[in-house]
Amino acid sequence: MQILENVSLKSYNTFGINVIAKQFTKFSTIDELNELLAAKPAENNNQMILGGGSNILFTKNFDGIVLKNEIKGIEKVAEDDDFVYVKAGSGENWHQFVLYCIRYNYAGVENLSLIPGNVGASPMQNIGAYGVEIKDVFHELEAFHLHDRKSVKFTLSDCHFGYRESVFKNIYKNQFAIANVTYKLRKQPQFNTTYGAIEQELEKMNVKDLSIQAISQAVINIRSSKLPDPKDIGNAGSFFKNPSVTTEKFESLKKEFPHIVGYPLQGNHFKLAAGWLIEQCGWKGFRKGDAGCHAKQALVLVNYGNATGKEVFDLSTDILKSVEEKFGVELEREVNIL
Repeated sequence: MQILENVSLKSYNTFGINVIAKQFTKFSTIDELNELLAAKPAENNNQMILGGGSNILFTKNFDGIVLKNEIKGIEKVAEDDDFVYVKAGSGENWHQFVLYCIRYNYAGVENLSLIPGNVGASPMQNIGAYGVEIKDVFHELEAFHLHDRKSVKFTLSDCHFGYRESVFKNIYKNQFAIANVTYKLRKQPQFNTTYGAIEQELEKMNVKDLSIQAISQAVINIRSSKLPDPKDIGNAGSFFKNPSVTTEKFESLKKEFPHIVGYPLQGNHFKLAAGWLIEQCGWKGFRKGDAGCHAKQALVLVNYGNATGKEVFDLSTDILKSVEEKFGVELEREVNIL
């Protein structure tokens, strides 16, 4: 295992931000990670496990060691009458894992097609799209404690999944490296087509017999039509979370803004569409230098080439302020800031 010095992370983050890691290395097994940690004890916790780099905004150089996770492998580990249990290495590309499941008719993740990043980030973020979240298909994961240097299994209840949240983003932040994730997938699909524009897209595709393959392709078509490919324009997907407000607040906003987009939640709350709020504040298509707000989806901040992380971060701060001033609603960044 070679430890490199002063390595650019530009090709390791989907924003394409050119920052330098003081040291950089890769691991493909937990044993390799353990050896690295034993040989290179972290100074002041100055180490970072890096996956697909699709939910990170680097605002400065990293004065420590970056450990790039490349744990691979996908296998069916168990099944019963209704479900198959599929384990995937945390370094596997998420979309390729989805395509693997679709190939074998394992249902449950088709709505999560084309989400950037790796398998390891899926439970960390509780990724979700088009009415499905990871918690809906999660069985268990194995993670390696970076300080105690031992493996720990986490069940569904252990992860405390919330909206784009898990224990790995709060109480256990930076304490574990996720090694593998096991998903509980259906043998007989339960189709979920009511969210977003899936039904319209299926109609446009002239789909007669509904299948997980058709739903996956519909999601791919929709995402491709409105979200920029990081290979073309640097971005990390949705930069902000959709905020929730009380029903009373939503009704008050609706009186002032009749076209406001909101979805009822349990517990007397509504989820607002952050992209709509941002667009109403005039940010959609905004560009300053190489940092901007995407022309087709206001929820996505982009790097048109040579923006710095600080320029993107400063733009996000201006957006937060304007939404709060106009609507009295506080947005929260979904992307991790480093």
